[in-house]
Amino acid sequence: MKILLAVGAGSFIGGVLRYTLAQFIQTRSAIAFPFGTLGVNLIGCFLMGVIFALLAKGDLAATWRPFLATGILGGFTTFSAFSVESVSLLQSEQYGHSVIYIAASVLLGLLATFAGIWLVKLV
Repeated sequence: MKILLAVGAGSFIGGVLRYTLAQFIQTRSAIAFPFGTLGVNLIGCFLMGVIFALLAKGDLAATWRPFLATGILGGFTTFSAFSVESVSLLQSEQYGHSVIYIAASVLLGLLATFAGIWLVKLV
């Protein structure tokens, strides 16, 4: 029960952070491109890399994983929003934007995760 409460609390925090940060980023964009979701997903990937590297080093107790990784970052990043925004760009025939968004999300997401791991190994 303790783990479920930790995941639920983390999900709430992550969801609120995602909404707030995505809105903050998106309202500063002059073009119809999902920068908000891309931004939070890349930040989430980086932070996931940091968390997993800290767990691997033993610098973070495994009991924090459900709260941080599943809860906060699970609530913070969102594959469903990425999917619907990709489909929306395709349906509105914004093919260039859709290719850039999909490629940037996947490739930069992987790079951000590796960057998080690399940063922890550096320290």
